Formats: sequence, C-alpha cells, structure tokens
Amino acid sequence: MATKIDKEACREAYNLVRDDGSAVIWVTFKYEGSTIVPGEQGAEYQDFIQLCTDDIRLFAFVRFTTGDAMSKRSKFALITWIGENVSGLQRAKTGTDKTLVKEVVQNFAKEFVISDRKELAEDFIKSELKKAGGANYDAQTDERQRPPPCPQPNSPSPLPL
Repeated sequence: MATKIDKEACREAYNLVRDDGSAVIWVTFKYEGSTIVPGEQGAEYQDFIQLCTDDIRLFAFVRFTTGDAMSKRSKFALITWIGENVSGLQRAKTGTDKTLVKEVVQNFAKEFVISDRKELAEDFIKSELKKAGGANYDAQTDERQRPPPCPQPNSPSPLPL
C-alpha cells in the first residue's frame, strides 16, 4: 500500500517548531499504518533522542539555537532516523517516503539520515549545522583565534608621478 501523509496535521506541528515564541523545539513524524502523522514533540532535545530506538523509523524536524553572544540564530535540521533492526524493505521505503515529509518540511539548513545513536549527539548536529551555514564569525570574539595584524610600514613610500 502506498504511503500517505496527513499534510495539515504535519504542517501544524512543523510550524510550531518554526515559531521562535514556542517552547517546542522538535517534532517527530511517524508511521501510523501507511500514513505519516505527527508524533511526539518537546522542548528538550534529549527527550527526542530517547525516542530513537533500534526497531523504529521516524522523521524529525528540530530547531537548534546557534551563534555567539552578539547574535543568536535558529537553525533547523531534518533528521531521518532508521533503527538498526528495521527491515531492509522498510529502510528502502523510508527514502521514498521522505519526499512526502519534504512536501511539508521545506525549510531546513541540513538533512541527516542517521541509524547510529552517537550521530544524534547535539554537539555533532550543531557543528554540522554551523558548517552548512557558511561564514563563521564566532572567532571575532576570541583574541586567541585572530590572526596577527599585517605589519605597517613606518612611513608611506613615495609614489612616482
């Protein structure tokens, strides 16, 4: 049977995570029969990690706060979790089903496909999001990371006219 998605319910959960005023920073999208529906949601990333067991597959949309003291930004990740004990057929189907999830979850900085819990570590995900973000200005706040200034000549050299 072809997989379907409850777009309206999933979009509502997706928008809850995108809302900076919301305490909800993650939501899962799970299988209910052959339909993808919103699953758990929460305010602590560690609670999400606990849901990722070896016998399930799910999708998650997660908000991370990155930046430095001067500038905080929200970065979003789409995580596909495929547990170690998920059958080969279900693993393959997850890839095609992800296109349904992406019809709802359209704005994210980086996408992850993970089956090893170590890769769910918050520090790992944040560092990957930082790399995906392009320029990194955090080094400007730490004097030890700045390159030495260019030497300046004592006097300007005369230019021939």
